[in-house]
Formats: sequence, C-alpha cells, structure tokens
Amino acid sequence: MTDFPKLSEGILGEEDIPKTNTELFLALVGQYFPEAIKDGEVDFTALKEEMGEFAEVGAEHYDFTWAGKQAAKKEAMADIFGRSLRYKPQDSLNPDSTENLYIEGDNLEALKLLRRNYHGKIKMIYIDPPYNTGSDFVYRDDFSMTQEELDELSGDVVDGVRFQKNAEGGSRYHTNWLNMMYPRLRLAKELLSDDGVIFISIDDHEVENLTQICNNVFGESNQQAIITYVRKTSGKQDSTNFMRSTEYIVVYSKSDAWDCSPIIAEEKVTDRFNKTDEDGRAYRETDLRKTGNADRREDRPLMWYPFYFNPATNDLIVSQAERPDLVQNGYVEIYPIKPDKSEGRWRWGFSSAQENIANLVARIMPKYKAENKYTIYEMDYIDKNGDVKTVKEHTYWDRKPFNSDNAMQEFKALGFSNQLFPFPKSCALIKHMIYLANCDDAIILDFFSGSATTAQAVMQLNAENGGHRKFIMVQLQELTEENSEAYKAGYKNICEIGKERIRRAAKKIHEEHPEAQFDDGFKVFEVGNTTIRWNTADDEAVRRIEDIDYSTGMKDDIDFTAGHNDIDIVYEIMLRQYGIPLSTPIERLDSISDRTYIFADSVVVCLDPETTTELIEKLAAIEPTPAKYILRDSAFNDDIELKDVSFRRLSALVQNHQPEAVRKSKYNNFTVEFI
Repeated sequence: MTDFPKLSEGILGEEDIPKTNTELFLALVGQYFPEAIKDGEVDFTALKEEMGEFAEVGAEHYDFTWAGKQAAKKEAMADIFGRSLRYKPQDSLNPDSTENLYIEGDNLEALKLLRRNYHGKIKMIYIDPPYNTGSDFVYRDDFSMTQEELDELSGDVVDGVRFQKNAEGGSRYHTNWLNMMYPRLRLAKELLSDDGVIFISIDDHEVENLTQICNNVFGESNQQAIITYVRKTSGKQDSTNFMRSTEYIVVYSKSDAWDCSPIIAEEKVTDRFNKTDEDGRAYRETDLRKTGNADRREDRPLMWYPFYFNPATNDLIVSQAERPDLVQNGYVEIYPIKPDKSEGRWRWGFSSAQENIANLVARIMPKYKAENKYTIYEMDYIDKNGDVKTVKEHTYWDRKPFNSDNAMQEFKALGFSNQLFPFPKSCALIKHMIYLANCDDAIILDFFSGSATTAQAVMQLNAENGGHRKFIMVQLQELTEENSEAYKAGYKNICEIGKERIRRAAKKIHEEHPEAQFDDGFKVFEVGNTTIRWNTADDEAVRRIEDIDYSTGMKDDIDFTAGHNDIDIVYEIMLRQYGIPLSTPIERLDSISDRTYIFADSVVVCLDPETTTELIEKLAAIEPTPAKYILRDSAFNDDIELKDVSFRRLSALVQNHQPEAVRKSKYNNFTVEFI
C-alpha cells in the first residue's frame, strides 16, 4: 500500500544538518549557533541548549544571562501550531500586483509563520523596538516556566496576563525586555540571507543589553557598528539634570558576506580631481601644509621637518634634519611656512612622508612666487584604481533630516496631526540605512513597524533610484486610547495608522516623481487562528465531529474551523512551503473545479469534498506538471483502497500527458500530500 504523507501541522518541519568532518561541523555550528563556540571549540553544553536540551538552572555557569533566558531560547525554537495568517483583501492596496506585505499581530508569531517562506531570504531588517522606558511596550509573559521557577529567579509573581505593561519599578524590568527581544532576534537571524544585515534603533536604557544579546545571536565578530545619531537638538525643562539628545543604531551582519554600500563622494568633490597622470588616473594636488590658526610648529614639533627639491632634476628628498650639503648641490630647502609667514606644520609625520614620497611634488607657492619659495603638494588620487572616490561611513550622524523634528514634519506632510503618532522615525534616516544595506532588489523587513516609516522609505528610495526593493511590515494591533487624537480620528489601533500612512505616502511619492515606476501596494494579513482543523478540537468538539456522517455533506465542518474560507486555507498551506513568498498570486483553476487553486505555478490545492475519476483526470492534465498536489483526506470517505487507486491513476495519467523528454528527465517528480 502506498504511503500517503500528511501536510505538516507545524511550520518548521525537519531540516537535515550535514555533518561531514570536524572543520565543517565547527563552521556550521559557528554560523548558526555562535553561542556554542568558545575559544575555537564547540561547547557541547551550550550546543545542547541550542538544540533544545537544557540543564537545570542550578547547573548554569557564568554567562550573559537573565531570569528566563532558557525559556526564551525554547520559545525561539518552538514550532507554532494552531495559528495562521488570514488574508484581509479589504485593507490591501493593489493586491494582484504588489510584492509588499503588511502583517497585523504579535510579531513573534508572525516571524514563526514566515520562517519557511522567507528563511534566508531577507537582505535587510530594520527594527525600532520598545526602548524599555517603563511603560512603552506590552509583552507576552507565557514562557514555559513554573510559578516557582519564576519566583526563584526573579522574585516577582506573574499574574497570567498574556500581554501586560512592563513597569520600570519591577524587579523583572530588564528581564521582561530581554525575554521579549531574544527570541525575536533569533528568528530574525534565521530570516536574514547570508549577506544580510540588521539595523536596530535603541537608546541608553537597553543599548548594553541589546549589544550583549546580538553578540550571542549573531556573533561578536559580526558587529558592524554602534552608530550614535542626534535625535533632537532642543530640549525641555524636566526633573532630570541632562537631556538625552542622542540615540543609537546597532548594526550586525549575518556573516562576513555583507558588503556595505560605498558612500560616493559628492560631484562637487570629484570635480576637483581635474588632473591626470601618465596612466590616465584622475587626481588633484592638495597642499601638505596645515595652515590654520592652531596649526603651529610648537604644537606638533614632530610634524616640522624639511624637504629638499632640485628644480633642475625634479628630485625630491625628505629629511629629519637639515641637510646643508644638499643646498650646496642645488637643492631648495622647503619648510611648512604659513601664509602669514609664521611656522606651521605638515599634515603628515616624517614616516608617512617617506613612505609616500612618490605621490608628492614641489610647487612654488603663488603668494611667494617673487621669493621663489616652494611648498609640497600631495597627488591625491580619486582612489587606487582611478574610480569614483568613496569614503567610510561615520558612526556619528548629526544630520538635520535624521532628527525627530524632521521626522514629525515628514509625518505631518502626509496630512496627519502631530498628536496622532507621537514619535515617528525619520524617513530620511531609514532611507540612508537601506542604502547602506546594499539591497537594490531585495526584501526589507520591519517587525516593529509602528507608523510604517520603513515602508515609506522603501517606496521613496525605489522612486528615486529605480530600485525594486520589497517590504514586509509587522505590527501588533495595539489599541489607541479612547481620549487620544488617533482614536478620535477613527484609528482604533496602530495598524490602521500604519496602513493609512503607506497609502498616503504612495500617493505623495507619485505626485513628486510622476515618471517613477515603483511598487505602491501591499497585501494585508492578520495573525489569527488556523483555518484547518489539525488537532485543535477539544473533547466535546471531537465527539460532535465523530457523530457527523461523511455522506451528509458536512465535510467542511470536519476539516476546517469556523469562519474559514478557501483563500485563507490556501494561504495556510502556502505557509508550509519553502521559499514561496506570500505575495505570490493564487489562481483558481475554474476548468477543474471552483475549489481548485494553484500558486507559484507549482502547487495545486484541491479542496473539493469528493474525489472522482473525472477530477483526477483533470488534475493530471495540468501543464506543466505541478511539483505538488494537495488533496483532502475526507474526499476519499475513509476509503483507503479508493485513495490508493486514485493516487496510482493520477501518477499514470500525469506520465501519459507528459512529453517523452520530460517524462525521462531525472528532475521530473511530483508529490501528493493530504490535509
């Protein structure tokens, strides 16, 4: 009898990890479980924890830890059951053509639900998580720990509320934040591509803890930067002595494969490289003297030394001491004399001048032409290869477009009140990070999306430089306060503000860039209960189902949950396929039946309640042959023989429909699964 595989109830499924030799094993463990590598060797205790086996709390040794770390690890690794993404076409914009997604709901659940479809597919993640200022976030507090364990570890009592505010005065103040962040960052790493990068906004409440977590998750060697940027330049009178005017952006790559986009020198700078050497490379000549008011010989005496130049031979020599013998042989002595004729200094020390003397030339100073006095110029090339000059990105961003005042102006420019959403992020700030991420045609994820500034930044940058970036926004449906401006304006939760911002931003970008072609739509999904009755029925429901006769035509009540529809069922099946994005269109195959669908031109889902010979023949005739057919178990009425005969008939008919070359190909293969 043929084995009939069931569609996986969970999202994760089974993954094979190759173990060929010690070197490969170390490399793989280091890539996926950096916490398990200690001094170049595998810490098998730590590795067991990464694989889901945890020691008793009393057996833990010194490490960056907190009350509930092991539970947070378990949470990150645990599969997700009974949850799915429910499509909301009424909230979507241009859903038939867009590749963008907006997901409403708990981001931990959303990340797990995205794990198969987007594993290793996200090039950039930006998040602006709660800063843990005392009441700025709600969190799940249902980790798998007993009350006694929590009391012992933290001294607090958990009241069982699923989402609750994080009180600054509580002894679990930092612990709650760490337990909230850790599993989400673990999942974020799984979603990142090998050349991917994550940018995380934070302030000084948790920047140290965030860095420690990221070192654990991504590996300390993959820390790219901790950027300080000026959030605001003006303050207000309050009870504190110091105004916090800066925040941080913590940057980690998935691996050393990430390549930061170069910062190109401005055109007005490159225009200065107006000379060409014998090899055709562009350069400019820059005076080697430091001539400012503070650039005096006595301040930096080691930067004061002579050059000797022979006008007849163009020979140039640098010396640490005076050389009268060279002067006697026709050389001109050159010191760094400032325009006011005082003694200045060189920009380079003696060793640098000696090493780079081939790029130095002597020129008569225009102001001292009558006195035949020279200075030294550096031949400053655009770069070693003669390409456009690039500069390193600074880790201190003091730029007006990045600050909170400009962020609010951007928000208000879309027609929103400044009371609607108090602290939006700067679109210019996120645009700059997207540019640095080097992802012109990639997916950008923000799972603390707030007012959806990241979505606006993606569309704006695409319109400006012709990129094809896609976004995925995830936001918890946090309710707005009834006395708030947002609630009075009709926005009952933050998601409604975010979706409206995307709509308005798309319209404004089209007005500003009428010729630009960019993806201005988004599909909306909501994290919700499963539509497929896997193992979700309680005892009473099971008894009711057992009483249902298949012949009565009530199979949908047996197979699917209340409130289901076919499209949600197909999307839930899509969530269990590797590498197929949720933006993939779903097509109904009317020629087969009104409940048969196909997506990605490779997966056919037939939800017909009865399997007939005619239906099998139509499924077999689909061209090209799908990679997978998914049918309902109940369509065979518990008749195993009918199921076996139908399976064999489908296989035979598929082969008959295929051309000989396709039939004989080693890549010709399809599977049949059942729900």
